[in-house]
Amino acid sequence: MIDLNAKPFYLDDNDIEWVHSTIRDMTLEEKIGQLFCPIAEQINVNKLIDMNVGGIMYLPRQAAEIREKYSRIQTKSKIPFLLAANTEYGGIGVTTDGTNFGKPMQVAATDEEEQAYRLGLVACSETAAIGGNWSFAPVIDIDKNFLNPITNVRTYGSDADRVLRMAKQFFRGAKEAEIAVSIKHFPGDGVDDRDQHLHVTVNSLSVEEWSASYGHLYKELIEDGAQTVMIGHIAQPAWAKKLNPHLSEKELFLPATLSKELLQGLLRKECSFNGMIVSDATTMLGFMNAMPRKYAIPECIMCGVDMFLFNTNLDEDYAYMLGGYKEGLLTDKRLEEALTRILGLKASLKLHIKQKEGKLVPNASALKALRCERHLQWAKDCADKSVTLVKDTACLLPITPQTHPRIALLSMESEGRAGDTGGCADALKKELESLGFAVDEPDDLHYLNVPDPPMIEDIKKRYDLIVYCFNLQTVSNQTAVRLNWKQFSNCPFPWLVTEIPTIAVSFANPYHLYDAPEFKTYINAYAQNEYTVRAVAEKITGKSKFTGRSPVDAFCGKKECTF
Repeated sequence: MIDLNAKPFYLDDNDIEWVHSTIRDMTLEEKIGQLFCPIAEQINVNKLIDMNVGGIMYLPRQAAEIREKYSRIQTKSKIPFLLAANTEYGGIGVTTDGTNFGKPMQVAATDEEEQAYRLGLVACSETAAIGGNWSFAPVIDIDKNFLNPITNVRTYGSDADRVLRMAKQFFRGAKEAEIAVSIKHFPGDGVDDRDQHLHVTVNSLSVEEWSASYGHLYKELIEDGAQTVMIGHIAQPAWAKKLNPHLSEKELFLPATLSKELLQGLLRKECSFNGMIVSDATTMLGFMNAMPRKYAIPECIMCGVDMFLFNTNLDEDYAYMLGGYKEGLLTDKRLEEALTRILGLKASLKLHIKQKEGKLVPNASALKALRCERHLQWAKDCADKSVTLVKDTACLLPITPQTHPRIALLSMESEGRAGDTGGCADALKKELESLGFAVDEPDDLHYLNVPDPPMIEDIKKRYDLIVYCFNLQTVSNQTAVRLNWKQFSNCPFPWLVTEIPTIAVSFANPYHLYDAPEFKTYINAYAQNEYTVRAVAEKITGKSKFTGRSPVDAFCGKKECTF
């Protein structure tokens, strides 16, 4: 039973009448279209309108370009669109002109709830300035397993209470910006050490453990009024079995996106969620390999998902959904329920009213909010307060051009995402040089399998300090984020730590001590933006104090990492 008067919709009688009359006036084909939220780059704007899709997401581009497309879409559409963005770490998630505020774990490392509120407000107000209305955030996964290749700095850490405090404040900022949130990834990522982009992953907690952690998070944010929940391609066999003891072993490990037990039993009934359910990207193998796509698409909606996110091919996926309805795989009742929640969300955002008033997309002057001075100052403040000195057992810090004038900078970096500094080593080199250090990036410090290997005493005559710069980001479709010394020819493993003072700085993964416990001075910075790089340089030279507090166990439970 859907209650459009209640949380999170709070619709009045006129709003509810719009929802029901709009559904009545749609053709079957238009109803099917509303179930989809594709990536817009892949499809012509006119086609998106003709197919009557319910929502879209553009990957970050220049603000003026995206705003112009939003304006065309919303002006011509029969039913206003949900316009989504991945706003996990700032306005950079919706446009390349946006503010790169900081990763969630960086925010958590400040241990200031105000920083999470600022992240939510910056990300969502910049989304609203372009015309967006739906945020795929906050992430409320818990980074329980340090080997998980996808959660990591996307989370607020490993402590459920801190995750809850931070996520609530992000949501407060989103509310202020009048943007709908999507808490994710139900039933909870971060337990497994695998990636659902590549296969189904498993939240293996017991019913009691899940309820005390992930369940508590979802119930609290649902109580706060979260409008949508994003469903991961993640199994939760303990709850599936509790809700339906007759499931086979194989059925217990279906992803939540294809589990009636987890969607209608756990999320709807146990967590009392009345809002809209959206799948995670259905291009992930965790969804695609669970069953043939022809059946998985209608089954996803039939099991309880309301909106279907992304496509391998929109025409084919649409045909599968329509065909599934005509074959009885998707019933009228479930179709009407999904449409009611989709239209209910749109009405709760007053999109139908804004459509009449011609105000679905703000005028171009709203773009001045992007990278405004307040947002940039907040990003700088977050960077300053988050950089964490994990250990300095060598008592090396601070360094100065007088104590350590000649630095060998060695780096290991993966490709940066849009808006990231990308080359943290280059940026750090410039910062250190501006402070008076002579910085070299040598490629001859290897001693294995090379002719005439270098002598330790000769290297000590060249350098007073070695700085390792790591920027290995957790991104989809990879099985691990580890220090792979053979992959980076300019970054020899740390064989000189007992010979030459050495500092290691990670601008992404906070767990590198697991692979290199020999580092005596180790810093986690959590993010790759320019403010974080500058903050690191200032802190290792004593110009500002380290105040960040690690939101995770950076020692990975290994005593030898603490020495």
